[in-house]
Amino acid sequence: MDLDSWRALPAAQQPDWPDRGELDKVVAELGGLPPLVFAGECDQLKQQLAAVARGEAFVLQGGDCAETFSGATADNVRNKLKTLLQMAIVLTYAAKVPVVKIGRVAGQFAKPRSKPTEIREGVELPAYRGDMVNGFDFTPEARTPDPWRLLKAYHSSAVTLNLARAFTKGGYADLRQVHAWNQDFVGESPAGRRYEQLAREIDQALAFMRACGAEPEEFHTVEFYSSHEALILDYDRALTRIDSRTGLPYDVSAHMVWIGERTRQLDGAHVDFFSRIQNPIGVKLGPTTTPHEALSLVEKLNPHNEAGRLTFITRMGASKVRELLPALVKEVTAAGAQVAWLCDPMHGNTFEAPSGHKTRRLDDVLDEVAGFFEVHRALGTHPGGIHIEFTGDDVTECVGGGHEIAEDDLATRYETACDPRLNRGQSLDLAFRVAELYRA
Repeated sequence: MDLDSWRALPAAQQPDWPDRGELDKVVAELGGLPPLVFAGECDQLKQQLAAVARGEAFVLQGGDCAETFSGATADNVRNKLKTLLQMAIVLTYAAKVPVVKIGRVAGQFAKPRSKPTEIREGVELPAYRGDMVNGFDFTPEARTPDPWRLLKAYHSSAVTLNLARAFTKGGYADLRQVHAWNQDFVGESPAGRRYEQLAREIDQALAFMRACGAEPEEFHTVEFYSSHEALILDYDRALTRIDSRTGLPYDVSAHMVWIGERTRQLDGAHVDFFSRIQNPIGVKLGPTTTPHEALSLVEKLNPHNEAGRLTFITRMGASKVRELLPALVKEVTAAGAQVAWLCDPMHGNTFEAPSGHKTRRLDDVLDEVAGFFEVHRALGTHPGGIHIEFTGDDVTECVGGGHEIAEDDLATRYETACDPRLNRGQSLDLAFRVAELYRA
């Protein structure tokens, strides 16, 4: 299997590295480093995503728009994990559905850009492409792509994964902690108060089960998987290994990787590379996607029609989802393709506030999710999950929510390195809404 055939194909959104020799040194060093995840874990996630494709489970995939090296701290990782766990609890308990938990963590260090350069006050510099490539500061030094950042991305990912494993396996994810995850939050937040009520119900259910002698291992730890957009192909290729059990290649930089809306060209390098690795993979489908393109992607990326292998993540925008999604789902389903369908309600709903901040309305996010559910309900197919950008911090980047953020509030705590994220209260608002939609 030729893992390097992609090199002869057009590769969109790759950095213009100033020194290929330095890049080669970095890639060689990455190639000798231990895997960040194990092939067996990737297969385990694939089995869980197969259950999603069959309509038996739901995916909650979320995390930062773009991770930063400075963000790989215990507090940051714990806060993101806490928010994801709270959302998963709401969905599991209120919607009565098993939830597959996947973080946009430990590798989400690169971002596609609509323009290769940025101009400020007459000065033109390369666009910020994520900490894996260059720096956020608007200076020639920071914005010059530096291949040694790929190595730093690996080490930051290792730290993040190590923390996530410690939290999820070391007692923090124990269901008896459902109240502890909310202590700093319940008083001032409508979503926090609503969550606390649900946590009390869970406590009563757990007490009843313990009284009956039931104390399953699943109550004390959770399975948590990592994912990122595999944008910088040199990085993901360097972290691809041949599995000793099967003799097959896995991208061991993450359990699941996805192709973005800007890099899903059928004759492009990303699709070719993804077709050769064994991980569960995703593809973002925007409003211009035709049913023919979707079916061609199925043929190229999942020729054996293996359930759990391919996930389509649709990002249509609230105003277009009801009009454009039905044809895609109908044609792919009619062809017998086994795919899981996820809704990314973030990327199609971005706008610029008068203050110049890029933002999203929570109402638009909720409306796109509602449209996604309506389409699947009408077609008799399974709404398999949501893919969102959120943070565990009380940022002011998206407007709306039970604890309302107005456009005038955006500057208060606008901290994202790229796109606006839901804060913790808005994320829980979304989880409760999704649970209602799923139950319906």
